[in-house]
Amino acid sequence: MNFEKFPQRFKASFSLKKTILLDDELKKKFSNSIGAAEFLQNYAGTTFNNGLYRIHKVEDIPKWNAIVGKVFPEIADFIVCFSYDWLGRHFALDFRRKENDEPLIIILEPGTGDALEVPTTFRMFHEEELSEHQDAALSVDFFNQWRTNNSERLLNNQCVGYKVPLFIGGQDTMENLALGDMEVYWEICGQLLNKVRNLPPGTPISVTISD
Repeated sequence: MNFEKFPQRFKASFSLKKTILLDDELKKKFSNSIGAAEFLQNYAGTTFNNGLYRIHKVEDIPKWNAIVGKVFPEIADFIVCFSYDWLGRHFALDFRRKENDEPLIIILEPGTGDALEVPTTFRMFHEEELSEHQDAALSVDFFNQWRTNNSERLLNNQCVGYKVPLFIGGQDTMENLALGDMEVYWEICGQLLNKVRNLPPGTPISVTISD
């Protein structure tokens, strides 16, 4: 396997325990990245480190491509989502940007409205960024603080989102976090982001997603 550090740093908390097959379309897309198809066949549907990092089920990838693309329409035709973290941030291949013909990584953040371009390939993202720089990539310290008072398993359809998204003035604090359905969170953040994008600069907006 093309991954050595990742299996050492990330331990499965939940996995599908079944043979995973990629359809022809996904196999073609992931074959552009060294190790990506093999990684998905081994780990699709797996939750790592108590929900810190999670790999999409193969059948859910088209759905999340559409959901994420709706929130970030300018890149919708160029991304393929493969994983997400505890904060509901999605990680995707970005076919606009390449290195040695391999697509690079982009992180889509619903709570901040940011699309963060990471200058690394799929394999190096897992072997270096996630394995060597976990806190920077996945906010591990923040996650551990949250888990101090929330020990239940993070279900694969859940994330810990911001009650008030940061892009409308919410604070990056424990008090502003709430566990909820990830699809609902993305839908609400997307609606708010589209409103903010269409407002004149400086227009105040205040919305609370949940208590």
